[in-house]
Amino acid sequence: MSSAYNHQNIELSLVVPMYNEQETISIFFERVVPILKRITSHYEIVCINDGSCDRTLEILRAANTINPCIKIIDLSRNFGKELALTAGIDYASGQAVIPIDCDLQDPPALIEEMVAKWREGYDMVLAVCTDRSSDSVLKRLTAQLFYKLMSRTSDVSIPPNVGDFRLMDRRVVVALANLPERTRFMKGIFAWVGFRQARVFYKRAPRVAGKTKWRFWSLWNLALEGIISFTTLPLKVWSYIGFTCSLFAMVYLVIIIGRTLLYGIDVPGYASLLSVTLFFNGLIMIGIGILGEYIARVFIEVKRRPLYLAREVIGFASDSTEGGADLSMHDTPSTMPAID
Repeated sequence: MSSAYNHQNIELSLVVPMYNEQETISIFFERVVPILKRITSHYEIVCINDGSCDRTLEILRAANTINPCIKIIDLSRNFGKELALTAGIDYASGQAVIPIDCDLQDPPALIEEMVAKWREGYDMVLAVCTDRSSDSVLKRLTAQLFYKLMSRTSDVSIPPNVGDFRLMDRRVVVALANLPERTRFMKGIFAWVGFRQARVFYKRAPRVAGKTKWRFWSLWNLALEGIISFTTLPLKVWSYIGFTCSLFAMVYLVIIIGRTLLYGIDVPGYASLLSVTLFFNGLIMIGIGILGEYIARVFIEVKRRPLYLAREVIGFASDSTEGGADLSMHDTPSTMPAID
């Protein structure tokens, strides 16, 4: 990470991705600022405006004028939560960094307990959700299925019911800076770096205001990203499927040859032939589709586009003194050139 962003002696950084959260921002600050002040006077709240089209940025600007500890990264468009979270972690300068959503489903009161564990010497403190009754039945079932699938297929142990809400020591943040992949599944990346971990537990609350931006299709794509990013099982399994299909084909071939030698040639049925052809063509298309998912990610990686573009940063040492919009490009966490 560039030293230009470590300009203050910050002990605790909150990283808050925001997308169309105008209803929740004021409530979030009212709830979280007193807690941070009880913990330390050296704190910052890094808010990432992820291409919002409502009054999110306007409200954040007003909050910054009242409390300069509230800092803003205004991304040039909507890059998605994973990259917005990456941007916030890159810019955060605290000795401890906590990603948190501003809908208050992750309780800010837990921050004090997390900091206490960190001060005991733990590098990462995981917030484990023990009660997800505020989520829909479908979301709970799909989350449970996803974590079971990841635990059985991934080389990285991703703890169940642990989201982005966690505390990370500065050494963990530095380690994350060495993982510049373009397609990012942050829960898996957090798990991959390891370090000494502790856990705290909480009950997930309903949103305080507004509506969730996570729809079924978005959750499906996120789950698919996690599976493809942290396991090669979908590729390996097709070797076994192909071997099994070939074995059955060989057995069937022997049966056909035997029947022909014993009973002569019979008239084949078009229906059975068509069914077998369609079945195996379907298997081929599924296999090609899985290969395509992995090749698409290789294609994205080799282009080496920046992870995100920050149109403007407010409250950091690199702010423009003339009030102009700075376009800050981010390629890797150690490279943040500005374009005038």
